[in-house]
Amino acid sequence: MALASSTNAFSSAPTFGVSTSTPAKSTNLHMSSFDEEFVQETSEQTKARIQGLVDENAVVLFMKGSKIFPQCGFSSTAVQILNTFNIDFQSVDVLADESVRTGVKQFSDWPTIPQLYVAGEFIGGSDIMIEMYQSGELGEMIEKSRADMM
Repeated sequence: MALASSTNAFSSAPTFGVSTSTPAKSTNLHMSSFDEEFVQETSEQTKARIQGLVDENAVVLFMKGSKIFPQCGFSSTAVQILNTFNIDFQSVDVLADESVRTGVKQFSDWPTIPQLYVAGEFIGGSDIMIEMYQSGELGEMIEKSRADMM
């Protein structure tokens, strides 16, 4: 498809395929069903979504980034700890969803990310994960959750 080139009377620059002789038509915008998909989720809906993730997965890590590509050092540490147990865990990227990023902090009453849940129980952030990993407590908890899920 070739574009027609013409010269605008007010400049010497060519205008490609744009007519300068007729004014633009105004468009009447109205809300469509497509726009309704972008209605903001309520805090109760976010809480229910978070609860569902926690209930449906033995191990859930709310983190910045993904387990393949963590976006902060604390999230990376959390992923490295969980990877030592050779388990499949659910990661939730809070950077991709502001309602989850804010909602999970309210859900747990914990101000920072990452946040780990094992067998539906809030464990804590990377600092607590490090302590529990070093003491062996985290490994025991994960093994128990694996057995409970079978």
